[in-house]
Amino acid sequence: MTDGVLLAAQRRALILDEVRRHGAVKVAELVDRLGVSDMTVRRDLDALARTGAVRKVYGGAVARTATADEPAFEAKSGLETDTKAALAEAAAAQVQPGSVVAISAGTTTYAVAARLLDVPGLTVVTNSLPVAELLRTHTGDRGEDAPALLLTGGAPTRSAALVGPLADQAVRSLHVDLLIIGAHGVSEHAGLTTPNLAEAQTNRALIASAHRTVVVADHTKWGIVGLSSFAALTDIDCFITDHDLPPDARTALGESCGELLIV
Repeated sequence: MTDGVLLAAQRRALILDEVRRHGAVKVAELVDRLGVSDMTVRRDLDALARTGAVRKVYGGAVARTATADEPAFEAKSGLETDTKAALAEAAAAQVQPGSVVAISAGTTTYAVAARLLDVPGLTVVTNSLPVAELLRTHTGDRGEDAPALLLTGGAPTRSAALVGPLADQAVRSLHVDLLIIGAHGVSEHAGLTTPNLAEAQTNRALIASAHRTVVVADHTKWGIVGLSSFAALTDIDCFITDHDLPPDARTALGESCGELLIV
């Protein structure tokens, strides 16, 4: 085919159909399927994005979702479980015995917390209700050998995060060695984002309290932009992700973060 075989409206209808059926499309695949140039595909995606039909991400486009939509903790727990386990193992290896570690809310950070239960002398600060319950239960089993738990307080969100003025005040009064934090979305320009304004503020307080910040986020988070940014990529000391991250995203993270760790 050539660029003129299909009218622009026909190409865009085909692209939109692919996005609706598969949830995402890649520029390279569309070039092969439609027989048009890379620039033509990108112009079509730009046009669809302007209408709100799709959202552009690195290397393609995904189905449009509301930037203020906050999934519940339970809804996210079953997603990318194998990848989360690999990220959690790598993040847990960053934790030193006897240190003070802050763990933000999220399913990937919960997986990290589950791997810290036997680290000696650990103190864990968290605004995550599931993480707190995990540590509380473990403390009951092991007594003084279990990690010490400090819960921030605050108002719970749908994602089981404690946020708001009480949480922010508690976090700002602390100094932690290491923060392990997740994100709803990550992009080159918006940085780390969340759909919840109050959670973004609490996350900013967590980052400000930490000597070192480690982010755990799988490849599906790249290109997602939530309602509120809470950190730039340059604020991150170590970004842990998986091998399915696109090459251009690896470049952006590698140039901005202190360290990019791909597992």
